[in-house]
Amino acid sequence: MRGSKDKNIEELLYELLAKIDGIDSKSEKIKALYEKVDKRLNKCVQKVGIVRYKAFDDIGSAALSFSIAFLDSNDDGVILTGIYGRNECTTYAKPIDKGVPKYDLSEEEEVALKEALNKRVI
Repeated sequence: MRGSKDKNIEELLYELLAKIDGIDSKSEKIKALYEKVDKRLNKCVQKVGIVRYKAFDDIGSAALSFSIAFLDSNDDGVILTGIYGRNECTTYAKPIDKGVPKYDLSEEEEVALKEALNKRVI
């Protein structure tokens, strides 16, 4: 009962209960904020798979083409593919919905998607 000059036990208990109510209120606000942040994080990129390869034989030894799968915790996302040729470079984006592509995938895109799907979300 330190610092309780001229206060009786009942007054001190009321003060403590008021403090506890304040802490409960803050705790509920923190919990709501955590749940909001957690929902947003689930939609962020969490799993990535990447494959580099040589798309054409006449390019030399450099593997400059690539396929990258970006997925969130629900396995929604996109596969980006860049195909490098001697005279041109083309980029494609293909949507992924719950781990299922909406368009046919090349072998390299399938490898990138499988790699991303096999990543564990913490």
